[in-house]
Amino acid sequence: MAKAGMYVGLDIGTTSVKVVVAEYIDSQMNIIGVGNAKSEGINRGIIVDIDKTVQAIQRAVRQAEEKAGIQIKSVSVGLPANLLEVEPCQGMIAVNNDSKEIGDEDVRNVAAAAMVRSVPPERQIVALLPQEFTVDGFEGIKDPRGMIGVRLEMLGLIFTGPKTVVHNIHKCVEKAGLAVSQTIITPLALTETILSEGEKDFGTIVIDMGGGQTTTAVIHDDQLKFTHVDQEGGEYVTKDISIVLNTSFQNAETLKINYGDAYPERTSANEEFPVDVIGKTDPVKVDERYLSEIIEARLEQIFRKAKKALDSIDALDLPGGIILTGGAASLPGVVDLAEEIFETNVKLYVPNQMGLRNPVFTNVISLVNYAAELSEVYQLAKTAVTGDKTSQAVSSQTSAPVVTQTPVYDDYEAAEEYEEEQQQPSKPKPKNDEKVTGKIKDFFSNIFD
Repeated sequence: MAKAGMYVGLDIGTTSVKVVVAEYIDSQMNIIGVGNAKSEGINRGIIVDIDKTVQAIQRAVRQAEEKAGIQIKSVSVGLPANLLEVEPCQGMIAVNNDSKEIGDEDVRNVAAAAMVRSVPPERQIVALLPQEFTVDGFEGIKDPRGMIGVRLEMLGLIFTGPKTVVHNIHKCVEKAGLAVSQTIITPLALTETILSEGEKDFGTIVIDMGGGQTTTAVIHDDQLKFTHVDQEGGEYVTKDISIVLNTSFQNAETLKINYGDAYPERTSANEEFPVDVIGKTDPVKVDERYLSEIIEARLEQIFRKAKKALDSIDALDLPGGIILTGGAASLPGVVDLAEEIFETNVKLYVPNQMGLRNPVFTNVISLVNYAAELSEVYQLAKTAVTGDKTSQAVSSQTSAPVVTQTPVYDDYEAAEEYEEEQQQPSKPKPKNDEKVTGKIKDFFSNIFD
């Protein structure tokens, strides 16, 4: 159950920086403010210019503050999956309370014990997810607090990432005048938010198609098992159109949005449109089929790289199929092309929040939702990572009245709003092949051995 209060999410993407302010009342999310600023200083999801990134964050925050009617002081910021590694961990302690009743400090101590491991100097632990606790041999406990025991054990997952990436994100947020209330692994928040309980349990693949990179995540048994990052995204489609048609990048982006389709079979070679070509006075006629073939070539390359990574762990046998999201996934024909290449069920996820019904906002909404849903046990385990026992998930705000408004986002980022029937695609049906299911369970049960 989401905790009541105000939460702010910050997604630092390659093409844009997004900020969402959400108010939770009776576990219901209400988006009351949104900011969307064009990114500068970010290349392929990685910050390469701190000052320019800070300016983009400040612009997005100002927009969100104006629409929400509050002053934002802290944010839950997303951490990309670049070079992310996941590994199991286990810790055990003796309960030191005289009454032997397990409390908050015992949970912190057992989490700290699970983190005792050798980490390369260029990496750091960014998150620790408790999976279950064992009290005096009794397994499967989700929250041991209040129980009596002598020995407390914890099984969990540790996520490590490059120190440079984590430091640069925190540095930019702090220079923008904000505090980091949570550092959240973006694909973890994404899979937790957009997948149903069945999809997380049986196994599903989520492909986030951003502007500068494409992130593939596999979740199974309610755990994030695998991530893969391809340093290509929607911007590369635009660049291809610009180069092949010899037109400016801005014109290429407009052509992609207005006439683009990722599946040539859906287009016509007889439908033409004018293109302003560099070096020529008069526009040149280009047909829809030719533009679609340019788009298809790049997206097929992106999907085949993801397929190769997924084939290496037999993930495409998972019954949940594939869910696409992200700005580049909003292009018509992407689902058809993905189904042809991956040969499995594919559907598009579109947020259903009013004014944000576009896959480009999926990540930032997921960050807010994930921060609000964090359990107290996770918060205690997090203090073992951060060392800050006073860390809070709810962002600070002023006493200014909050005015609920329908968010409005900038034209350069927004695509056409989806129809209602596209917002909730039908769920893929789980496969009944016991042999395949057994193969999957055997693989994932041994993946961390």
